[in-house]
Amino acid sequence: MSRTVNALVYGDVDLNLIDGSAVWAQSTVQALSRAGCRTRLVLKAPVHTGRLVDPLTGLPRVSVVRPHEERLLPGLADRPLSPVQASQVLAGLDEDDPCDLLVLRGRRLVARVVADGCFDGRIWAYLTDIPQSAAEMTEEARAELGRIAEAGARLLCQTEELRCLLETWVPEAVGKCLLSPPSVPEPDFDVPEHERPHDPFRLVYTGKFAPLWNTLPMTRLPALLAEDGIRAELHTVGDKIHDDPAHPGFQTAMARALAATPGVEHHGGQPREEAMRLAADCDLGLGWRGPALDASLELSTKVLEFGALGLPVVLNRTPAHEALLGDDYPLYVPGRAALEDAAAAVARAVREPEARRLAAERCRSAAARHTLRVAADRWRGHLGAAFPAAPAAVIARPRPLRVGVAGHDLKFLTRLLDHFRALPGLDVRVDAWEALARHEPAASRELADWADVVVVEWCGPAAVWYSRHKRPDSRLVIRLHRFELDADWPRQVAIDAVDQVICVSTYYARRTLEHTGWPESKVTVIPNWVDTDQLDRPKAPGARFRLGMIGIAPSRKRLDLGLDVLETLRAEDRRWQLSVKSKPPWEYWWIWNKPEERAHYDAVLRRIQTSPLLEGAVVFDDYGSDVASWLRRIGHVLSTSDDESFHLAPAEGMASAAVPALLPWPGADEIYDTRWIHPDPTAMAASIATLDRTTWQSTGETARTQARARFSLNGVARAWTDLLVT
Repeated sequence: MSRTVNALVYGDVDLNLIDGSAVWAQSTVQALSRAGCRTRLVLKAPVHTGRLVDPLTGLPRVSVVRPHEERLLPGLADRPLSPVQASQVLAGLDEDDPCDLLVLRGRRLVARVVADGCFDGRIWAYLTDIPQSAAEMTEEARAELGRIAEAGARLLCQTEELRCLLETWVPEAVGKCLLSPPSVPEPDFDVPEHERPHDPFRLVYTGKFAPLWNTLPMTRLPALLAEDGIRAELHTVGDKIHDDPAHPGFQTAMARALAATPGVEHHGGQPREEAMRLAADCDLGLGWRGPALDASLELSTKVLEFGALGLPVVLNRTPAHEALLGDDYPLYVPGRAALEDAAAAVARAVREPEARRLAAERCRSAAARHTLRVAADRWRGHLGAAFPAAPAAVIARPRPLRVGVAGHDLKFLTRLLDHFRALPGLDVRVDAWEALARHEPAASRELADWADVVVVEWCGPAAVWYSRHKRPDSRLVIRLHRFELDADWPRQVAIDAVDQVICVSTYYARRTLEHTGWPESKVTVIPNWVDTDQLDRPKAPGARFRLGMIGIAPSRKRLDLGLDVLETLRAEDRRWQLSVKSKPPWEYWWIWNKPEERAHYDAVLRRIQTSPLLEGAVVFDDYGSDVASWLRRIGHVLSTSDDESFHLAPAEGMASAAVPALLPWPGADEIYDTRWIHPDPTAMAASIATLDRTTWQSTGETARTQARARFSLNGVARAWTDLLVT
């Protein structure tokens, strides 16, 4: 960031009560402040205790907006703002002092702000109260989330699983989802080190009290442990007791249990730092919950807080917890996670010091990956990408550089367009042609007269038109891919009017020069971009044995050779599978109209149905933009084509730490490291088979590093920017 970014933060949460959502608001403001933002936290309700707000008031560039006290809306009573009122307050604050981003939490709230339309393109929505399974994702919910994603700048996801769910069900969210896990402050006090646990053994729980969080049965643990000969006491911190209509009487029973249960010491509501001090003087944290929460895609903040204090935690075995702490973490609650099972896990912690020490180390290590410092660094990266610095060449210009972009298919330019639009000093307009050779001449002429620089995607009819109609003092940049060389359009381009032709590979740059006779100085190479940040995700279990192919039409993509690789591997090990992410060929009329294409796919599909080695081993996944989440399941990405101009699939796979495997199509060795290129399917299969778990992981990391160095969106965007502003 070259300037101070102005952020508004509002959560549909009451900061009088300490729970995960209230802690989120405090942590978000702290992280934004550390990242260099000017941040205004807007309160939902009048604050009667400063436990969460007071630590924020002294932070650099942070202010707290109190709508009730400041009378920002007429007639505000001493009640929390409704979503409608909150949207009005935020719009008023923005009118007086415009923000660059609005960070919101709460689905109803975000939906209201989106509907009001004052912050389109600036909303960074943090959503946890959304459907968290396919069964819960109704069409109504999907449509609402689609509207939120379209209007928003970013969607902040607490876990990788939640991000993947959103991208799978909400196509509008793809490319906008960022990881934003909970963060915890580093303790500002000396954490006591207990060589031996207390006697009685001290359990601790902090946070809200609710039925699904097992807080009522938790109070019975000291008595149950006493029956097993273990002296224990439970320390609790918090003042938010849910009034749950599904559990009548819970609120009264919970309050009574906290106040009058032998062995339970309730400390009430406390500032976050004091709650951490109390927890630090205990021996074991409790994160045990009801089984209904096992499928949750959220991450418990209290586990991280306890970990930051060096405390081991008893908690349910869930996919999220296994990803955080490992599948061999010693203090998972066994069995059905009933009260007796929780007591058994606590007893193990008491009686097995080594298990307790290992659990504490795992929790400490997990917390170290979720500190406020890490969160601030993450925010700094997100904001740097969203608000890039102005290029030096345009800072001194008397007016913005006018950049026009034209073409019939801009899918390979989408993220570059986003980058151009975000750059200060650039004014970007688009001339979207209806089809390859069909456009609105008046609109194209207007863009040609207006632009200082015109970028034409594909060296087709649009390139021909702009080379003949551009303003004499403007610059023209054309990007040529592959198929254009088989047509007459390059010869029709008035090359004297063109400043630069961009090819995506050295091989096709040479072919372009040979085919056209254009001056060598006018042809340059900038590779296709890969969003390496979005694709950098942990692999799912079993990924090592899954091959992937992206796009299998037309027949020159050679799915048949991919099947050769799969059959060779499965002849030795039936764990191998192939996933194909592609539109079926019959959805491309220009392909399916050709008899030779139909014959090719008929043979391929019959082979899949009849080959004993392929039985049940080939999966066709839906075509879609959710490539990043799909690649989590892929360990090896194949490129078996007869020819390609670049072939993005191996590069995307590399960015995900999948191992690429290519056949030697022309020019492949000028884009990709030759270690990934194999002479034939048999050699490709042999190379894949040699990788055990350790070498597959290390080879994938090598591939990921190469992808970042060669194809990263940031690097490619810089190269394009230099070309445009020079």
